[in-house]
Amino acid sequence: MIVCVAGSPSIDRLFLAEQVVIGEIHRPQQLFTVAGGKGFNVARAAFTIGAEVHATGMVAGHAGQWVADALANAGVPASLVWTAGETRTSLSVATSSEPGVLTEFYEDAPQVTDAEWSQLCDLTAGLLGQAAWMTLSGALAPGAPVDGYAQLISAAADGAIPVALDASGEALLRGVAVSPAIVKVNVSEAAEVVSVDPSLPIVQRALEAALALRSLSGGAVVVTCGEDGLVGLDSGGTAWRGSLGVRGPYPVGSGDACLAGLITALDGGGDWPEALALALGVAAANAEQPGAGSVDGARARDLGHAADVAIMMRP
Repeated sequence: MIVCVAGSPSIDRLFLAEQVVIGEIHRPQQLFTVAGGKGFNVARAAFTIGAEVHATGMVAGHAGQWVADALANAGVPASLVWTAGETRTSLSVATSSEPGVLTEFYEDAPQVTDAEWSQLCDLTAGLLGQAAWMTLSGALAPGAPVDGYAQLISAAADGAIPVALDASGEALLRGVAVSPAIVKVNVSEAAEVVSVDPSLPIVQRALEAALALRSLSGGAVVVTCGEDGLVGLDSGGTAWRGSLGVRGPYPVGSGDACLAGLITALDGGGDWPEALALALGVAAANAEQPGAGSVDGARARDLGHAADVAIMMRP
C-alpha cells in the first residue's frame, strides 16, 4: 500500500473559458472540481492506474467535508484529521485561445495547531504499519513545523518504509537532510534550494540539480522539466533521461501524476527505467484531460510504453 500524505489539501477548480480579459466578466464554458492538493492528486492518479493507496491530510469545515466526500466518491480510501477553519480552494483558468496556458489562483491554507499536526503524525504512523511506500507532497500548511516532512520521513525510517518527497523551499531542504528514498521536484523547485546555472538548457539544469540534491540526500532524485520530460538519478547514481512527445492542454497536476506513476511502478516491482516510463505516461495522460490527478488508466499505461528512457550518465 502507498500512503499518500497531502501537506495542504484543497478543492481544485478548473475553469475553461474562451479567453481571459482583465476587468471583464467571464462565464466558464466548463467547470471541473476535484479533491486536490498535491498529495490527494497523487493518491487519485495512483489509484486509477491500479495501485493500492490510502490518502491522509488535514481538512477543515464544509469545504473539507466536500473533499472527504469527493475522495470517497472516487473510491480513494482516506483517513483525515479535522482542523478549524475551511479547506482552501485553488482555481486554474484555461482558455481555448491559448491552449496549455493557465492562469492560477491559490488560497492560503488554514492555520493548524501543534496538536493538529501531532494528530496527523500519529494517524500517519498508524498507517505505516500497512505501507510499502509513503509519498509526501506539496506545501506544509501554515502553523505546521517547518521540519514536518522530515519528522514523517524519520518515522517511516523507523519501520524501513521508503519515502518519496515532493516539496519546495525549507520543507524540501529539511526533508532532504533526513534521506528520503526519492526526491521528486521540478526544475524551478530545485533551483530554489541548490545552485543551478540558469544559462544551461533545461535538461542540463535538471541534471545539475539532480546531482546537487543527491549529494544532500544520498538517495534517488527525479527532476521534471515539463514538456521536456525528466531526469532521474537512480539509487546507484546512474542518470536517466526520459521523454515522451505527447502534449496536453491541462498540465495542472501532471507533476503529481508523475510521482504517482513512479511509485506505483516501483511498488509493483518495476525497475528504474520502467518506473520513469510510467511516470511520464501518467503525467502525459493527466495533461490530456481536465481535473488535476484525473487520468485514464489504460491511456496512461499505453503512453508509458511509448516513453523513451535512456542512460544519460553513469556514476
